[in-house]
Amino acid sequence: MDNMSYRMLPNIPAIFIFILSLICMFSLYPSIALDPKITLPRSDSSEEPGLHSSGVSAVANNTHLQTYIVHVKLPYDKPNSLPFQKLESLYYSFLPPTIPYSQRQTRMVHCYRYVITGFAVRLSPEEVKSMSKKDGVLSATPEKFLSLQTTHSPTFMGFQQNTGLWRDANYGRGMIIGVLDTGVTPNHPSFNGVGVPTPPTRWTGRCDLPSTACNNKLIGARTAFAGDTPADTNGHGTHVASIAAGNLVSGANVFAQAIGTASGIAPLAHLAIYKVCQQTATGATCPENAMLAGIDLAIGDGVDVLSISVVFDPHPFYSDAIAVAAFAAIQRGIFVSCAIGNRGPQGASMSNQAPWLLSVGASSINRNIRATAMLGNGVQINGESLLQYNNFPPTLLPLIYLGGITGVQEAAWCYRQWFTNINVRGMVVLCDDGGTIGLVEKGQNVRDAGGFAMILVNQQIKGDTIPAEAAHVLPATHVGYRDGTTIKTYISSTPSPQAAILFRGTVYGVNSAPEVASFSSRGPNTISPGILKPDIIGPGTNILAAWPFSIDGTTTSATFNILSGTSMACPHLSGTAALLKSLHPSWSPAAIKSAMMTTASLLNANGIPITDQNKQEANWFDLGAGHVIPSSANNPGLVYDIQPDDYIPYLCGLGYTNQQVSIILHRTVSCSSAIPEAQLNYPTFSITLPSGSQTYTRTVTNVGDASSTYNVIVNLPSSVSAVVTPSRLDFTRVNQQLTYSVTFTRLTSTGPALVRGYLTWTSSRYVVRSQISVTLT
Repeated sequence: MDNMSYRMLPNIPAIFIFILSLICMFSLYPSIALDPKITLPRSDSSEEPGLHSSGVSAVANNTHLQTYIVHVKLPYDKPNSLPFQKLESLYYSFLPPTIPYSQRQTRMVHCYRYVITGFAVRLSPEEVKSMSKKDGVLSATPEKFLSLQTTHSPTFMGFQQNTGLWRDANYGRGMIIGVLDTGVTPNHPSFNGVGVPTPPTRWTGRCDLPSTACNNKLIGARTAFAGDTPADTNGHGTHVASIAAGNLVSGANVFAQAIGTASGIAPLAHLAIYKVCQQTATGATCPENAMLAGIDLAIGDGVDVLSISVVFDPHPFYSDAIAVAAFAAIQRGIFVSCAIGNRGPQGASMSNQAPWLLSVGASSINRNIRATAMLGNGVQINGESLLQYNNFPPTLLPLIYLGGITGVQEAAWCYRQWFTNINVRGMVVLCDDGGTIGLVEKGQNVRDAGGFAMILVNQQIKGDTIPAEAAHVLPATHVGYRDGTTIKTYISSTPSPQAAILFRGTVYGVNSAPEVASFSSRGPNTISPGILKPDIIGPGTNILAAWPFSIDGTTTSATFNILSGTSMACPHLSGTAALLKSLHPSWSPAAIKSAMMTTASLLNANGIPITDQNKQEANWFDLGAGHVIPSSANNPGLVYDIQPDDYIPYLCGLGYTNQQVSIILHRTVSCSSAIPEAQLNYPTFSITLPSGSQTYTRTVTNVGDASSTYNVIVNLPSSVSAVVTPSRLDFTRVNQQLTYSVTFTRLTSTGPALVRGYLTWTSSRYVVRSQISVTLT
């Protein structure tokens, strides 16, 4: 970069630059004023003075400004090692000269140290054009906005107190999990510090909550928003934080259901909360600049794991804030777990696709809060309902379906106006899920019309994934799509259909679990098809965890709620990563991910392949490597390791320019070599095979028995062959690495366009499985 880029203020004394940098540090939101790593924004005034300078039109007020994420190139190999005041002054030197010095501090939103070499700033379009002409400005893009996507789930994952992985990992003691979300509810019992040791000495963060709110459990709480606190007014952040590392709370329940001891996956780990999403009148909003700021803070504070239950729409990795910031984290050994989004079951709908992220989908657990629809013909259909009307008599009542009577979709959805001329008094009303009204509002419409009870039927796209979190205003049960079709067939078969609802309470042992949840976003990887995604699934349906306030009218401080989403699945894996990192501190983030993926389960509790929401066998784009089995991940035998620099030829192979790769690597990179995507040392294979053969290599590291022998087994359909060389691996020491190659050959020009299978290395003690997906073009 031309040195002139740093002589923006030729007539201003050096002391002014120093004072300017102090302003950015100390004149902002008071609770973060002493932070040596990152600046957080100050509230913008409603108006700024008029600006009249040649080359840039006047900017009358903030409505003309937009926040831009600016990547720059500095003449230093490691700019994050610079004193922060120096780094900050360099960033300020890139601002357009037409911005008066008095306004610069209010325009600068964040100065980043670790996640990117750059800053977030509010500019007009004309100012962006002016700034982009400066040497060293790599890109300036308008910020994007992200969207947000327990008593029993630890038990479902195999955790038991005083035994197994919990005992061996000491419940995650000494690990720090950073949660980036809507904040936290201080003083909730899930975040009490009882039994949690003091934070490790590497922790350098702080708590911006009242002094009594933080403790050995909740060691850090910060916000990326000026004039705000880290307190959670949404609930989402509190919920996911307690799933990852909430302390044990006995008697947890919602409406007296799912009663038990609530626990996070790593109950003795520490929590550091970074509020990057803020509640607004229309819901939570998560600006890109805040996400970058939160990860920047977390890296500097010294966390071990990052849990991100927030998603962007997919973008190339160099323009994906989470991907770029997460790469800075994994360069420092920080494991990053991300939700993939709630846009399923549509294919190619997932986010957070970078190979250095753990991309987590959602499954069901083996607990129902059951409400059974009993039909007049004796058939009983199990559904779910959080609010159990235990005194509701099991008496058969007339059953009516407005959609069947009118043939109108809005009537089937139980819109209010359709009850005007149809008598439902004293009846059980069947309502279809869907439309523009919520589940509880449908019940309210039924109740207001005199209906006694309601049966809700899932939309076809949702299959058998039933959300139980709705607190219905009348006796109700929510059933799956197929069961709803059975009920509708019964209604049309008799002139006097009847039904009753039997409330069964909390039921355990649902052997169809885990199932892939309908809402869980699906692969394939649209940004890098040669990397199989998602990586793994974990519990994400009807998960009970901490909540800021009571939803059932109780006055206890131990308030909980049940929610569903990949947002809930992600912290289950974040907590698991903390446990594994505690036991294996030398393992890289890639090694930890590999351990979880190659030991994941493809079978449900019945011992048959995991299914999707329609009871069809799930494919790799649904469940990735399978359902997490934490105890197996602790001792995987072999791991597929990847060091940060190993991603350089992979990124170059994606066709990214030197500049784009440099943005991700946070240093100057020249693409001197490139590899196909599928050549990256990933624990799975995703191959596009037009014809002929392709060969890829993998290197495995022995983390099991020092002396061990593995033999390979390949399972693939007859249309594709895979020859592994060598077919046997002999290890003589721990951490020894051996390489094998796989040659994939297309054997037929007909058959399915997508085939799947797996490659398994087996020893007398270990089974190490890698999924294979082959697209035939």
